[in-house]
Amino acid sequence: MSVQEKLIHDLTYAELEQQVLSMGEPRFRAKQIWTALYQNYKNDVDEISTLSKSLRNKLTEIFNINPLRTVRTVISQDGLTQKTLFALHDGVLIETVLMVYEDRRTVCISSQSGCSLSCTFCATGQMGFNRNLSQGEIVAQVLYFARYLAEKDERVTNVVVMGMGEPFLNYDQVMAAISRLNDPDGFGLGARRMTVSTVGVVPRIKQFADENSQVNLAISLHTVQDELRSELLPINRKYPVSLVLDACRYYIRQTNRRVTFEYALIDGVNDSIEDAAALVQKIKGMLCHVNLIPLNPTQGYDKPGTQADQVRAFYDVLERNGIPCTVRLRRGIEIGAGCGQLAAESKSDLS
Repeated sequence: MSVQEKLIHDLTYAELEQQVLSMGEPRFRAKQIWTALYQNYKNDVDEISTLSKSLRNKLTEIFNINPLRTVRTVISQDGLTQKTLFALHDGVLIETVLMVYEDRRTVCISSQSGCSLSCTFCATGQMGFNRNLSQGEIVAQVLYFARYLAEKDERVTNVVVMGMGEPFLNYDQVMAAISRLNDPDGFGLGARRMTVSTVGVVPRIKQFADENSQVNLAISLHTVQDELRSELLPINRKYPVSLVLDACRYYIRQTNRRVTFEYALIDGVNDSIEDAAALVQKIKGMLCHVNLIPLNPTQGYDKPGTQADQVRAFYDVLERNGIPCTVRLRRGIEIGAGCGQLAAESKSDLS
């Protein structure tokens, strides 16, 4: 990253303060910049009118304040889901989604461009891995939609790290971004309004537990049969179901917070009554919730999602056994904005 591409959002408050002092400016300027970035959502130094012209010029010379270049935005037919493709400073592409509900405005953000884990039914996994995102690039996705919603007198209410990439393979940058978003003097989003989703990177689940934060944890489980899970999610060969569930129990003991299990239902693959019974056997008694998600279509996987009657039958097995369960409301499927559908196909998208 060149000098001009140094992202201001990558700085902690202490680092920003030190930068301001090194410029010969008074300490309070850092607070003005911080407020402009994270409370007023400024993405142009010249819009920060509380700063002197000379300081604005210095900041422009050193920092990039707007790391996301909008390539394309698509909106669902019902107008409730919006997906935006962004190019970063090096041309790497990511996608971010805004979902509008009656009482929530949820932003689904990416932590990597692409993904190295090759989950068979996931469009991001099918595209391969480009690179990790910095904390500032992660935060900037939320600020983009915060700016968009502010024009409607609305605000971001929830953030889910469920976009492109495996967050726990970019753990430090993701946690730094979450801290930035949670900062009461910055963006100020409550920890319980944020969720991180992982396919089961066991050491990082335990590390996350030891953070003892109020941020929610979701596990992409999809089956409790090791052989099948290893086919669908190759990382299961390294971290099989038993280790993932043990890590979840550790998380529950450490935090006294429930785990959400994400379960994509695939027609004829993992959606039988026997599959539901096996899931019950593995997780019964855990402080948890199951999100059932009929699989969303992707170009690289030809099996369809489970039909509604079988989804209901699967749900009923869990419900009868006292497992809290929800069938997730599907959003933005026709624009490729649903779970597992995010993929910047190639740099031809830049044209």
